Amino acid sequence: MKAVVYEGPGQVRVKEVSDARIERPTDVLVRVTSANICGSDLHMYEGRTDFEPGRWFGHENLGQVVEVGDGVDKVRVDDWVVLPFNISCGHCKNCERQLTNYCLTAQPEPNLAGAAYGFADMGPYGGGQAELLRVPWGDFNCLRLGADAEERQTDYVMLADIFPTGYHATELAGVQPGDQTVIYGAGPVGLMAALSATIRGASKVMVVDRHPDRLRLAESIGAIAIDDSKVDPVQAVLDETMGLGADNGCECVGYQAHEPDGQEQPNLTMNRLVASVRFTGKIGNVGVFVPQDPGANDELAKQGKLAFDYGMFWFKGQHIGSGQAPVKKYNRQLRDLIAAGKAEPSFIVSHELPLDQAPEAYEHFDKRDDGWTKVVLHPTMAGAGA
Repeated sequence: MKAVVYEGPGQVRVKEVSDARIERPTDVLVRVTSANICGSDLHMYEGRTDFEPGRWFGHENLGQVVEVGDGVDKVRVDDWVVLPFNISCGHCKNCERQLTNYCLTAQPEPNLAGAAYGFADMGPYGGGQAELLRVPWGDFNCLRLGADAEERQTDYVMLADIFPTGYHATELAGVQPGDQTVIYGAGPVGLMAALSATIRGASKVMVVDRHPDRLRLAESIGAIAIDDSKVDPVQAVLDETMGLGADNGCECVGYQAHEPDGQEQPNLTMNRLVASVRFTGKIGNVGVFVPQDPGANDELAKQGKLAFDYGMFWFKGQHIGSGQAPVKKYNRQLRDLIAAGKAEPSFIVSHELPLDQAPEAYEHFDKRDDGWTKVVLHPTMAGAGA
């Protein structure tokens, strides 16, 4: 099969690799029809993780079932399914508590928890930026879709990661009807957090970024765009909230946060949230932070540490929730919102491309080139090939 293979920092190529196949009775084999490029893929693409050359990316996947193992009871051949990026067993201590993001069975390293498709330090599993994908524990991990699945793939594929992740940010932040919510980052996850805050009834959603195309998308769903290259975003939030600060906020950037001039500053968004969220407010952090980052530009960040404004955080009595999203906790109800026409997460999609255009797509998306807000790869699209 063809797959988007990582060859080193800034280099991917579409190559022939061994076909994904059924390996255990509980496996499901999916013909991938949509696979997103995610901002988290860029950490690996840039060489900021220990992702091994020769492996392939792809943790936001949707497709049609072509084979099931003998131990699969629910999922059938020809079903359209979307796969949570979290690979989970469904029966360990964490999975039983809906913490499928920290499955103890799927992660082979006993000192770690959590697994994913095509992802550094999250197991040996192949990614879905390929023609075929093996889905372990298929009955548990496959979310079946309705009759409109094929024609609405660009909506439903967002259920694999970014829509539930954005929703998780608002859950961690405790967004309630009437709240004023600030979101740092208008990438795909930040935009999904803005959409989720609106779904949850926030009266005012403010989105901080500096890319005009992303800020326009935020405004298209009724959010207030704050360009931090032109104004002090903390003061802008205070001005929007009578000086009190937002009721809650979401961090959707992560450890590669940087100033408008391009200088990396990993603590930038977290400290701005402390400053722009009110006393006793809540912060939801779903942007990726890592235990160590040898490519960072300061010694603290290399050790995975931040110069965090903990004194002000404590003084204001704030709370932080953090970590990857347990996708299965949310994906079924979010699917039903899409099916009912009450949510259309595909508004962020800028490009739908065949698999063979993945190298160019990675280059544009990594540079945050104008207009490249979200890329969906279609391995079955005409023209795909090495």
